[in-house]
Amino acid sequence: MAVVTVVIPNYKGIKFIEECLASLYDQAEGTPEYEVLVVDNASDDGSVELIREKFPQTRLICLDSNTGFCHAVNVGIQNSKSPFVFLLNNDTKVYPDVIKNLYQTINRSKKIFSVSAAMLTWDKPEILDDAGDVYSILGWALARGKGKPYAAYQKRTKIFSACGGAAMYRYSALEEIGLFDENHFAYLEDLDLGWRARIHGYVNVYEPTARVIHYGSASTGSRYNEWKTRRAAANSVYVIAKNEPFLQKLINLPFLLAGFGIKFLFFVRKKMGLLYLKGLMDGIRLSASKEGRGHKVSFQPRKFLNYVIIEMEQMVWWIHK
Repeated sequence: MAVVTVVIPNYKGIKFIEECLASLYDQAEGTPEYEVLVVDNASDDGSVELIREKFPQTRLICLDSNTGFCHAVNVGIQNSKSPFVFLLNNDTKVYPDVIKNLYQTINRSKKIFSVSAAMLTWDKPEILDDAGDVYSILGWALARGKGKPYAAYQKRTKIFSACGGAAMYRYSALEEIGLFDENHFAYLEDLDLGWRARIHGYVNVYEPTARVIHYGSASTGSRYNEWKTRRAAANSVYVIAKNEPFLQKLINLPFLLAGFGIKFLFFVRKKMGLLYLKGLMDGIRLSASKEGRGHKVSFQPRKFLNYVIIEMEQMVWWIHK
């Protein structure tokens, strides 16, 4: 029986999926038993046919429509039978020891919820794309180490949350805290999941020896585009509304207003200021809706210390970059 299930959400991944799967099926000696499960979001680019023809050992679940990243991932998790789930973007290729190194790290403690791989830039693998995620009191989610030399991030360390593009999760903890929140559809869903785990007393870890090469923005076309800008802006509001209790929101409000104001000016320069504001309003509406309120994390006094630790980490976020 597989110890690890690799879950890959796929949407029109014909350009990358062959390299991704080929690298997964070339893992080093000593790798724990694993299976690969691709959940396809109604791709019509031939990627499903390619998987069936060239990688028949891959489990394949085909959805009838594009239900978004979160739903596809949840379908994959729910159909896995392993104590650990390795979530992987389709626009990646992995090193031969990635599963082994992630597995060894997550087994160091039952309090480890997730382990984030070192995501390297596709055309310059000596440069980091992500070394785990940082979250600021300004309401900013940041890819730790992005654009910096991989050589400078060789220490295993605790992080705010794992990047869902290449991370291993503990299945038993997912049963406790819940799966990905499908209200996100895409963007910041991994931050939200890691945040919820932190509230429950788990930790998230970055493992530098687990290396994954990442193309980046393969599904949406660029780092900044209209759909991504509006969706990410909405989710940046929603993730705060659902995870922070009222008192924490009140304390952080001046910092959040400053952070959103700076982001607005940033997008004004990119001629997307109005789009960003529309996204913030989308997030407010979602947070206030019945569906949004239904996913709010209830404050529990016995977890007060966890909230304090999270707050302090947000206040000194630059230290963790």
